[in-house]
Amino acid sequence: MNTLLDTLWYFCYITVELVVLFIVITAFVKIILMYIPQEKISKEIEKAGFFGNVIAAGFGALTPFCACSTMPMTVGFLNAGVPFGATMSFLIASPLLNPIIIAMLGALVGIKAMLIYVSIAFLCAVFFGRGLQKVDAQQKYVKNVRLKKQSCCSTSDKPIEQKKLPWEQKIAIALRAGWDTLRPIFWYLIIGVALGAVIYGYMPSDWVLKIAGPDNPFAVPVAAIIGVPLYIRAETAIPIGVALMGKGMSIGAVIALVIGGAGMAIPEMSMLASIFKKKLVAMIAAVIFMTAVISGYLFNLLL
Repeated sequence: MNTLLDTLWYFCYITVELVVLFIVITAFVKIILMYIPQEKISKEIEKAGFFGNVIAAGFGALTPFCACSTMPMTVGFLNAGVPFGATMSFLIASPLLNPIIIAMLGALVGIKAMLIYVSIAFLCAVFFGRGLQKVDAQQKYVKNVRLKKQSCCSTSDKPIEQKKLPWEQKIAIALRAGWDTLRPIFWYLIIGVALGAVIYGYMPSDWVLKIAGPDNPFAVPVAAIIGVPLYIRAETAIPIGVALMGKGMSIGAVIALVIGGAGMAIPEMSMLASIFKKKLVAMIAAVIFMTAVISGYLFNLLL
């Protein structure tokens, strides 16, 4: 076990690193979206055919949304007539590939691990959406309802011509957007880092190795099962996972936990059930689970 001082140092260091990453990456995405409006992206997706799935997944990767924030935009895509398959690619990709998760993974587990994760999640999002488009899933599984455009972690953006503003104002707006995005989930991040610090400082390594170490062939699916139904934000799960890795948990099990938690939060499940039939909700959960398991085992094999 580590000393209390070591635990406090770990907590402070990871907190500062993640807060800076969160604000800077969110600000960067905000500036990009000043030049590429969401409405334009939606129209391009609609007319792109198969590549609409690729565009939608890519757009999901640009949006720093949590799982529940993805839902209003998903409904907006459906109401706007965006192809259902492309919408589903966005729904899967947005919480799993948002730039905050990617930046955190790159900083905490390395660039190679980050690229593997991005590749797997992106391909799963594209092909899942394409498969649903092929079987005309919208007619079978979508209820005739609409959601209000609100979310648990949304920010308020005024519809002004921000790209015409001086760069000083753009940067100020972008940084403010980064802080506004961070503020509602700040305590989730702090709780995650605090739990990670406690795990880092005091959890017995032997116990971690027993249930989720590299010698346990079922560590990855167990971690994925734990992550899927829990409301674990990536901002919370990643620092916990890094601490668990320090105790001997396999990187594959950590990734499975992060994917399951980031991709299927409890509030999102309830919103999904309000617009989709149970079979499609189960299919989405299954895709998240399989992405988590496949990614986890590949991480263990390749890293």
